[in-house]
Amino acid sequence: MSPPPSRRDEVVDTLHGVAVADPYRWLEDGASAEVQEWVTAQNLHTRRAIDSRPDRSTWHEHLIALMELPVVLAAEVRGDVVVTMERRSGEQQASLVARSTVAPDAPPLVLVDPAAGAADAAVAVDWFFLSPDGSLVAYGVSEGGTESSVLRVIRTADASDVGEVIPNTRACTVGWEPDGSGIVYTRYPEGDEYHRTVHVHRLGADWRDDPVLWSEHPTPETWPDVTVSADGRHVLVQAMVGWSRYDQHLLDRSTGEWTELIVGVEAISRFEFGEDGWLYGVTTHEAPRGRVVRIALDAVPTDPSGWETIVAERSAVLGALTVAGDSLLVVTSANGVDAIERRSRDGELLGVFDELGIVSVGGLTADPATGTAFAITAGFDSPATLWRLGHESAERWQPAAPSADALPPMTVRQVEYPSADGTTIGLFLVHRSDVAPGPDSPAILTGYGGFAIAETPVWSPTIAAWCASGGTYAIAQLRGGFEHGEEWHLAGRRAKKQNVFDDFAAAADWMVSTEIAARGRLAIVGGSNGGLLVGATLTQRPDVCRAVWCAVPLLDMIRFPQFLIAKLWTDEYGDPEIADEFGWLHAYSPYHQVSEGTCYPAVLLTSAEGDTRVDPLHARKMAGLLQWASSCQAQRPVLYHQEGRAGHGVGKPVGKRAAEQADVLAFLSWQLGVAE
Repeated sequence: MSPPPSRRDEVVDTLHGVAVADPYRWLEDGASAEVQEWVTAQNLHTRRAIDSRPDRSTWHEHLIALMELPVVLAAEVRGDVVVTMERRSGEQQASLVARSTVAPDAPPLVLVDPAAGAADAAVAVDWFFLSPDGSLVAYGVSEGGTESSVLRVIRTADASDVGEVIPNTRACTVGWEPDGSGIVYTRYPEGDEYHRTVHVHRLGADWRDDPVLWSEHPTPETWPDVTVSADGRHVLVQAMVGWSRYDQHLLDRSTGEWTELIVGVEAISRFEFGEDGWLYGVTTHEAPRGRVVRIALDAVPTDPSGWETIVAERSAVLGALTVAGDSLLVVTSANGVDAIERRSRDGELLGVFDELGIVSVGGLTADPATGTAFAITAGFDSPATLWRLGHESAERWQPAAPSADALPPMTVRQVEYPSADGTTIGLFLVHRSDVAPGPDSPAILTGYGGFAIAETPVWSPTIAAWCASGGTYAIAQLRGGFEHGEEWHLAGRRAKKQNVFDDFAAAADWMVSTEIAARGRLAIVGGSNGGLLVGATLTQRPDVCRAVWCAVPLLDMIRFPQFLIAKLWTDEYGDPEIADEFGWLHAYSPYHQVSEGTCYPAVLLTSAEGDTRVDPLHARKMAGLLQWASSCQAQRPVLYHQEGRAGHGVGKPVGKRAAEQADVLAFLSWQLGVAE
């Protein structure tokens, strides 16, 4: 079937002396009737193509079964209460659930089931924070995947609502007052995607009257987070300025004096208050892989040279840290595989939790007073699991391990390959244990390569379904991530972004050369920054694979800062208004590198109308352009689908996720010849 027609306009801008064509600019206006008609026609075309695939229903059933396996997504413990965000078997969304740490056999209490009152289950809990004694929890809910949270407060004893309703609290952080009478929290001005500020709120007061505690933005995009010390005397504002700089502002509320711990320095630092008058944290300042430091609150240094190093930098990357009674828990990562160490307050190694396996640590929480601690881990072959961390060993808490019938044994290997410039890149290979990957078997390659986010073992029903059906799934640990610390991140950002695309293409080439895969049986997939990755790869190397899934992507790198919150990302990518930075952005911008008459891979572009991070216009414009340009659409179609009542991915109910991923796997198996 031929795709619906897309009008081409003669739109050309001259930027920094370069003529930049934009024939599908009209597709930027998602509110226009013409664009909505185009989306409707494209969605219908895509549905006709994918719904005709005989294996689509089989994929859907398999995905539903895997997505309904219970998982724990987040946890926080205070006092004798642990609150989790968990999706139990059969639930469409994750609920907030309270449990006793001293009576673990007592029945759990569901505090919030966000999907209960929504016909389409498109309401989600975004975040939550427990009060110091565990009696109250502040949490945020949003609808339709927008992540536009409304803050509420609930009692953990009986799930009764306190009556707080504070809007504009997207990705909020909350520091509780010691007695639970109020909070220090972050909020956005009405109608503003930037200028996030820190406020003080007394429970029961009108939020409109909440005083501003901090608003000293070095840039409009600065992202402050906030924590409060156990005695309430100190407030720490940790302000992210770009993606490699965290300014640290400490307030002594007894004097009203602010101290700048580190400001204007390219370093990532994250701190947590101890109960002993110290700040503990991990910083990349003078240590790209991280070091653990502490700061005495009774003699706060005004320069990071005064921070005391208690765990020095080493080959493993140091990640999250939490204070657990008289010890510290520190996450370490070696080539993307995480472990948890217990250390004394002086940094002495007391032990390593060896029971966890090949996993990533998605959450670490401890009560700084009692030392009660929990961790959330996930692996390619293991749904996200809550562990209780004892002094020397870990005990699996929730949920029970899935049966072999639900999840067949998987083999996970970590290998290395050379990139174009000789840099060694890591690659996870996942497949069913009784399957030997080869050129006749279908393979999917994915990656991310940006924002200092490491590719680590994760639980993905899509990966599990693909591998359980006999396919191979490969995950490349590209530059731009954090697998080897901040230097690895810097090697794949801004002017060096092309390294990321070279690393990814080299992964595909290596898989083919080693006969793990063949071109005609290989697909590449990626979302968000990973959508940019596969978009750049398919335009630079249209021969690299047979099929592409490009999800919620950035693709027009010349106009991206003009939409939604995308100015946040100019520090990572560059600013097209600056001539030199425009040069490197234009050189790889996928939308601007499409060439008429080229035989491109089959492409499925997906987006969501409620996405408040990446505007769907990127995928719309790219779909129109590729449908016009590709010379192989009879065999390699370009399809577009825009989901309603959904966003960037957060808050999407099981039903919507299963439907989307069934479309993806049916499309890829069709194009890779699996169903033939």
